[in-house]
Amino acid sequence: MRGEDVFRFGDSERQLAFHPSNPEVLNVLRAEQIEQFNRTGYLTGLPGLEHDEIVELRHYLDWLIEEVISANDRRNSYSINQYHQVCGPLWDLIHTPIFVRYVTDILGSEVVCWSTHMFCKLPGDGMEVPLHQDANYWPFTPTKSVTIWLAVDDVDRENSAMHFVPGSHLIGDLRHAELPLDGSVVLNRRVVDHETYDTLVSNELNAGQVSLHTDLLLHGSVPNSSNRRRCGIALRYLAADVRTVRGGESWTQSAVHIENGDPSGYWPNRPRPLVDEPHKMARFLGGFDGNT
Repeated sequence: MRGEDVFRFGDSERQLAFHPSNPEVLNVLRAEQIEQFNRTGYLTGLPGLEHDEIVELRHYLDWLIEEVISANDRRNSYSINQYHQVCGPLWDLIHTPIFVRYVTDILGSEVVCWSTHMFCKLPGDGMEVPLHQDANYWPFTPTKSVTIWLAVDDVDRENSAMHFVPGSHLIGDLRHAELPLDGSVVLNRRVVDHETYDTLVSNELNAGQVSLHTDLLLHGSVPNSSNRRRCGIALRYLAADVRTVRGGESWTQSAVHIENGDPSGYWPNRPRPLVDEPHKMARFLGGFDGNT
């Protein structure tokens, strides 16, 4: 890491501060869970998909992963990013009723899902996800976003569970440094002075369970040195009153409306793909190893 290579995305145009959730009505979360989310920046071990549902999804994703990593291009198991635009089951996953209830309990009823990204660490995968804040990558303002992380496989310390720094979302915007995508890291930025954040909570989940975290929470994961796969999907939702900074307008194009959607019409509402065509994403570019 080169300490002088510090990146900030449109600071002068962005409101980079945590917005506590204060819902008048809750659908599924309890008031104490909302308080915990506001205080720590995450919730974990929440019910997600039932056993039969996660088995069906896993079979589909097994096929999709093989389609991607066997293709004659630069994609790898981390390249399944925004595939809800070309894969119907991933579009359906966004609308899972329990997920919609979690998100609207935190963000309110006017919500869009702008991103789906699979983080699949294959057995013996030597790549680290550096400690980072999601908001550092995204051109959105204000920072009113929540990620649902769905465990497709059982996830524990042995096979590289994600880890959180509780309360780090309250510090605000943190400096990040650029990293070379040399095969050792998945993402190309790490929070500066990362070694000082030594209070880490392991996000261990059973397959089908989910965690929620805010876009300013520091999180990451170590390499998967086990002989077990560790696959999860990040579903990224934001309040419909969020906007992009100048130059970031293209980031809206993958949006899908949830619940009451976006009455203003700023965010598009992509329809469900009629057929699965993952090959169409072969040219998708992103700041993660194997596809830059």
